[in-house]
Amino acid sequence: MNFNRFPLRAGHAARFFASDSLGAVTTAERVERLNGLEIPEAAAILATLPQQKAVRILGRPELHNAAAILAEMPVEHAARLLNSTANDRVADIFHELDEDSRATLFAKLDRPTALAVKHLMGYPPRTAGGIMTTEFVSVPDSWTVQQTLDHVRRVERSRETVYAIYVLDALTQVLTNVVTLRRLITGDPGESVLTVAQKEGVVRCDPLMTQEEVARLIRKHNLLALPVVSDDGHMLGIVTVDDVIDTMIADTTEDAQKFGGMEALGKPYMKVGFAGMIRKRAGWLCALFLGEMLTASAMQHFEGELEKAVVLTLFIPLIMSSGGNSGSQATSLIIRALAVGELKLSDWGRVLLRELPTGFVLGAILGLVGMLRVIFWQTAGLYDYGPHWVLVGITVFAALVGIVTFGSMSGSMLPFLLQRLRLDPATASAPFVATLVDVTGLVIYFSVALLILSGTLL
Repeated sequence: MNFNRFPLRAGHAARFFASDSLGAVTTAERVERLNGLEIPEAAAILATLPQQKAVRILGRPELHNAAAILAEMPVEHAARLLNSTANDRVADIFHELDEDSRATLFAKLDRPTALAVKHLMGYPPRTAGGIMTTEFVSVPDSWTVQQTLDHVRRVERSRETVYAIYVLDALTQVLTNVVTLRRLITGDPGESVLTVAQKEGVVRCDPLMTQEEVARLIRKHNLLALPVVSDDGHMLGIVTVDDVIDTMIADTTEDAQKFGGMEALGKPYMKVGFAGMIRKRAGWLCALFLGEMLTASAMQHFEGELEKAVVLTLFIPLIMSSGGNSGSQATSLIIRALAVGELKLSDWGRVLLRELPTGFVLGAILGLVGMLRVIFWQTAGLYDYGPHWVLVGITVFAALVGIVTFGSMSGSMLPFLLQRLRLDPATASAPFVATLVDVTGLVIYFSVALLILSGTLL
């Protein structure tokens, strides 16, 4: 990537700041404006901003294509911005750069930033280590309240948060206590910082803990930040509540796209090119289409029965949609429960025993509605289902019981199966389950029809 190509045009900056004179413009609003521009233009504007404002914008995860924007700038200018940006955000940006661009920029970082970024990038994504920041406030346990307050005043601009101050053993540097800013400012300045420390134990996590577990700990203990410690108790960094929110929003977006039966976009919708959009969606559509072709094969297998009892075809859409809907419901519930830790892989048996009667009752409710529909249409003269219309109603009832039960069971078990295979349970999306249940639903429907209508319509 060419770091020397930099189309700086003053007119862009003039238009960008035109409305600033009308009143204060927040960083979030500036980010939105940059997101609406092409990458070269966004880079040109970001470079004309005062460094403090540019750093605030660059530090926002909502800024689209941050890596590409930096790649449009001269390497020296991009490095100056990164050296002033939070280390965890720099690590996120570096993950998006190609290897050559990453190496070029990394060589220009100052040593503390380079070491911190290298350390952060060594942890797997979606773990505490992968989303933590190394910019936290810590003091030795030998300090007084006044010394701690003075230290907070000196370093607050360079720290992610100052609402929690971590107290380390003066000799071993092991995390021993945490002090909230509220307690600190109400303490006696001459007393030890330990006098205002929390009486309860320090809630902490290891760097390989999943972000879902981190979010659960933060929510459970009502924390603004969670310390990340090594096996020997030394602090590695902190995960702040806004870091967790940012990563969980990104994951929710990705899972929602997978639920829709497609590959996750990885970028905002309007930033994905036409070819990329086709590539992301075509594969899953083809896979689902091939799966639905099995539906045609199933219908061909029962072609003779359809010729004898054409009335059965009237209920095929009803039967297939009911099974797919029940399967999609179960899949959505189980995937969410697995994601937030309400269920574990070993709970599959309990879920199966729960979904079996649930699916049966739901199927019976839908089956009763379907059978009442047949009875009402026949007795009201709206449609003639033939002399064996009672058996047709019973067939619809029994088929719906079987199909909805199967849909609930298969929809609930697929996420467990995928997780057991070390695949993302979110890929057990609603369309995938619906396709599976469509095929098996037809087999169940016609098998029940053969059993009940044999000797009459069949």
